[in-house]
This record gives sequence, structure tokens and C-alpha cells, in this order.
Amino acid sequence: MSPELPADASAECRCVMLVDDEAMVRESTSQWLTMCGFHVETFSDGEKALAQLHEDWPGVLLSDVRMPGMDGMTLMREAQKVVPALPVILLTAHGDVDMAIGAMHEGAYDFIEKPYVPERLAETIQRACDKRRLTLENRRLQQDLASRSGLDAKLIGISPAIQRVREEILMLGQLDTNVIIYGETGTGKELVAQCLHEFSTRAAQPFVPINCGAIPENLIESELFGHEAGAFTGASKRRIGKFEYASGGTLFLDEIESMPQNLQIKLLRALQEGVIERLGSNQPITVDLRVVAAAKVDLREDEGFREDLFYRLCVSELHLAALRDRADDIPLLFAHYVSRAATDHQRSPRPLSDHDIDALQAYAWPGNVRELKNVAVRFALDHRVTAAELLSRGAPPLVTARINQRHLPLAVQVAEFEAQAIRRALQNHQGNIKAVMEELDLPRRTLNQKMQRYGLARESFIGSEQR
Repeated sequence: MSPELPADASAECRCVMLVDDEAMVRESTSQWLTMCGFHVETFSDGEKALAQLHEDWPGVLLSDVRMPGMDGMTLMREAQKVVPALPVILLTAHGDVDMAIGAMHEGAYDFIEKPYVPERLAETIQRACDKRRLTLENRRLQQDLASRSGLDAKLIGISPAIQRVREEILMLGQLDTNVIIYGETGTGKELVAQCLHEFSTRAAQPFVPINCGAIPENLIESELFGHEAGAFTGASKRRIGKFEYASGGTLFLDEIESMPQNLQIKLLRALQEGVIERLGSNQPITVDLRVVAAAKVDLREDEGFREDLFYRLCVSELHLAALRDRADDIPLLFAHYVSRAATDHQRSPRPLSDHDIDALQAYAWPGNVRELKNVAVRFALDHRVTAAELLSRGAPPLVTARINQRHLPLAVQVAEFEAQAIRRALQNHQGNIKAVMEELDLPRRTLNQKMQRYGLARESFIGSEQR
């Protein structure tokens, strides 16, 4: 049985397993850490501590190195077999420093020499707890994504806005009415239209999308209604239009606000009568379909859009929130696209740090989910950069907002500057840690900690050219 944890300790990942064979050390260290707000469980030997470890343990392991029976090094190895990502901090005497450095290479989070400064111990444990919390949070995100099915797996999110959209899709899917979807560029209007189709009685029939703004005006009528051979120059054979092809299913008209007025009249007639005629033909063709239209602007206020057509289309409406208005969904969506990109390119998924999440949620996302997907792919494939760096330097093609337009908290901006300075130094010196230490005037351990925090690996910069 694992020890009972206070709800707040579990939620905040402020739990410590303290292993030391000296009772006085256990008592004094436990008292100090408890005063610092940690929930401490003490053990006199490694075997007892191992018996309490489990995959979801929300904290860190703090152990003396030299103990009778199972020593600290062995305990670390065995503990990380049970919990691979568990942060382990080793307490060492002065003569054990070389051994402790070797332990760092084997996966120890840090080592602290005895006698230690209590404040430094608490600070190190807090950083390790933060790392453990991020590991658990990223695993929870992955499990949440993997467990989703049906509409939850298609429209990812936990915000009230996305939950409302899912509820409306399930309701409208059974009504078989025409629908207008409103939303900014990149909010996923076509995906929502596909969901309306897939959860409707027409799901077994075609879903046919057409972007009214992407087709030249002289061709859009032929695209919608089709044409006979010889109907116009270049029409060498009969072509079935989107209306006819979608019969029985759903026709999705994206950017419908860009449809020319003369074609709006023909669209209205086709919807009212359920009949079309191919260009160059007088033969009426009966069609039975549902029309889902999408627009970036309110068609009621668009003077170029026919009022009678609006009322024919607008039996029901769906409004999609901008990504900046559903910040709770951003980490989940980002993790989803990072995981998908990693799988597609046979890479290991990257975890999100606190710094990454702060930057992602503070960014305005002018391109909405489409832009987020673009940034997530870059983040998944380039392990040298943080999400904050990608957003600030405008690396992805769709990222157009500058960092000074994002109103980031001061702590996030400082962290971004620090990460960029370290990355630049690593590039300039092609991964030479000693040269980086001299340029930035940082001790080795501090530089290592900051590189770990920002996901910067020396190996990624060896042989890189100065930029």
C-alpha cells in the first residue's frame, strides 16, 4: 500500500521520500522540509522506500549515498526501474563527489554535499518536484488524448466553449437542417462541418467541401452545378458538379461570403427547389443534400450577401471561439499535434515545460489552431528550441505576431531571453561548454541546470555554424 497523501500535496507534486540510515538526520531533515511545505515520508533503508514507490508517485526521492545494505546508487537504479522519470537527489559526503558525478551521468537529478545548506536543499527539491509534476502532467495529457473516442477525439479540448460546440454538433447532427458556422481563420470550421456530417443521418454518404473564395468567379458555377461537353471553351467532356456529387450527403461551402451575387441567386433556387441544371443543359436534376456554410463575418451585416439566401442557409448557427479565448485547450491541443508529428517522423514526443505552457497560453494565436499545429510540428522536430523561442522569433511561416504584441508576463520574457542567450552561446561555440561558461560567466552546474530547463542539449550544437 502506498502512503496516504494529502490532496494538495499530490496535486502540487510536493512529496519527498527521504532515505537515510541515521535517525537524527532523518528527523532533522524531515522537520526542515515539512516547514518548507513538503510532504515527507522517511525510510531507514532503500528496500522499504522501494516498496512504497509506484508509477504515479507525485514527488522525488532524496537518499543518502552510503548506507548499509542497499546504498543510494543501487536504490536510484532500482527506483528508476519502477519509475523511469523519477528525480533522484543524492546526499553525499565530501569524499563521494566523484561517485556522485558518475551518478548524474546515470540519471540522478542532482547531488548535495554534506553538511548541506538547508535553503539550497529545499530549492533543489522544489526544482525536482517541478520536473516531476511536468512529467506527470504530460503523461496525463497523453493518456487523456489516447482515451478519447468519438467526437471527443476529433474536437480536442476541455474548455466550456469546445464542450458547447460538441453538444451542439450532436444535437444538430440529427436535425438535418442547413447550418452556418462562424469563426476566424484557422478555428477549424471545416473540421466542425465534417463532424456535423459524421454524426448525422447522412454519414454514409459523401461529404463534399468547396472553398468559394479559392475558385475563379468564371468557374465556380461549373464547380457547383457541373457542365456538359462543349458548354464553354475547354469543356471537352461532361463533368458532375459538387451539388450533384454531394446528393444524399453534405455540401460544405467555405468562405461563402465571397460568393458572387449572380451565383447566390442560382444557389438560392437550387436550395429552394432541390433541382439543378448543368451548364449547357436544360435537363433538371433532383438533388437531396444538406448544406453547411462557413463564414468569417456575420452574413447579416454583409451588404453583398442576399438576405433571402441567408435565411435559407441559416436554419441553425454554430459559433467557434478563437483559440486565445479557450486557453485551457492550448496545452492539450499542442501535446496532441506534437505527439502526432513525433509519430509521423519516428521521434520521441517532447514534454512541455512550465515555460513552454506559459508562452503558449500567453500568445495571441492570430492563426488559431492552424497556426498552433504549425508551431507544434516545429517543436516536435527541433529539440534545440523551446516553444517560446519559436513564437518569439517567428520561425514557422504562419507565426506573424511579434513578441512585443503578446503582453507576456515579465518572468516569461526573462526566461525567453535567458534561453535564447544560452542557445546563441552554444551555437557560437559549437557546443563547447567551457567556452559557453566563460562567455556567460556561469558555473558549470548552473549552466547544466539551465540547459536542462530549456531543453538544450550540447550534442545538438556540436559542429553547428555560428549564426
